Amino acid sequence: MAATVTDFHYGAVTPLAAYLMAVLGSALGLRCTVRSVRKGPRGKKNGWLSLAAVSLGCGIWTMHFIAMMGFRADGTDISYDTRLTLLSLVVAIAVTAIGVFLVGHLGAGPKILASAGVLMGLGVAAMHYIGMSALQVHGRMRYDTVTVSLSVLIAVAAATAALWAAVTVRGLWSSIGASLVMGIAVTGMHYTGMAAVSVDVDHTAGTHAQSSIDQLSFLLTMVAGPVIMLVVAATVVMFDPDLVLGDEPSPAPR
Repeated sequence: MAATVTDFHYGAVTPLAAYLMAVLGSALGLRCTVRSVRKGPRGKKNGWLSLAAVSLGCGIWTMHFIAMMGFRADGTDISYDTRLTLLSLVVAIAVTAIGVFLVGHLGAGPKILASAGVLMGLGVAAMHYIGMSALQVHGRMRYDTVTVSLSVLIAVAAATAALWAAVTVRGLWSSIGASLVMGIAVTGMHYTGMAAVSVDVDHTAGTHAQSSIDQLSFLLTMVAGPVIMLVVAATVVMFDPDLVLGDEPSPAPR
């Protein structure tokens, strides 16, 4: 029997919180990538690129699972496989690192940008659907192929735009504007993917032991680590005056 599903069990709270996390991750990733293009030791460049990848990956992953707090299907409790949930986090950071390091070291030429954008976008989509495969319901989940394909296209477009902005946008306010747009794109990809989901509830196979409160507690526990990483990244950025106050070097004294 097809269940009534919703992604907005808590109203606008979860989509707004998810959007803010996507914006935060995008903003930190952009600013760290901007810092990496400054001349300096190669090790520092790689350090800033790594921090950019962690920020973007954690932001995207946290957005996904905060948004999932609002997911409900009538007639079934929901639980999550811990290993697959953590695997989706690893995938999010890894694919973001591939894209960021490609454009960070090779530049944003059309071929590099397109290749990195496709790889990162497919990886983000993989993160989303690995995270969805971790979700366990009392029945069977089905996906609409056309809507899934659309969500993947949105992920590729969003990833390409993020990488382009990371090596092109310089000013603080321009980065903030780009982050706001990126937040819309990333969150839009998630809810497009969720629009593809339908659940057939099996009323004859028993019930899941995990309640809605247990589900919420699990997700809050899962997102705690990535949120802490974003706070650490934000602290690093805050203490770099070049990133906070501007990107143009001060004129040399005459």
